[in-house]
Amino acid sequence: VDYTKWANSETFALGDTLLFSYGGTHGVDVVSQTDYTNCNAGNALQSYSDGNTIITLNSTGPVYFMCPTFGHCGQGMKLAVTVGASATPPGSNSPPPPPPATSSPTTPSTSTATASPPPPTHSKATRDYCDKCQVMLGLSLVLGTFLVFWC
Repeated sequence: VDYTKWANSETFALGDTLLFSYGGTHGVDVVSQTDYTNCNAGNALQSYSDGNTIITLNSTGPVYFMCPTFGHCGQGMKLAVTVGASATPPGSNSPPPPPPATSSPTTPSTSTATASPPPPTHSKATRDYCDKCQVMLGLSLVLGTFLVFWC
């Protein structure tokens, strides 16, 4: 599995989460760029070994991950992602509401506008949310499959 190619084809934003699923002989270390390049797990910024690690991307810029098990990083078990600014304003991390039904809502609108057109069926927010789900699912499937066959 080419994690570099996969990461370069994805877009990561503040608040996105990565799920690492792995067996007992593996782990996830967050490391500096130098340690990532040299596959040095001795100076990990953060270490995880629970088998299902969820990491929230909470700062912009590059983030480097590697398996700390000797030899694994050198064989490609490492991942670098670049985190961009959040696609949604702070405080709106909840999933977007489903598209409105074709019938009128039963509760009164709190908006002062008298009428507004319904949002498009596939809004940008919905696409962004689905893309993030696919990224998390894709990373989980890729890493999980790689780690199952790796052991």
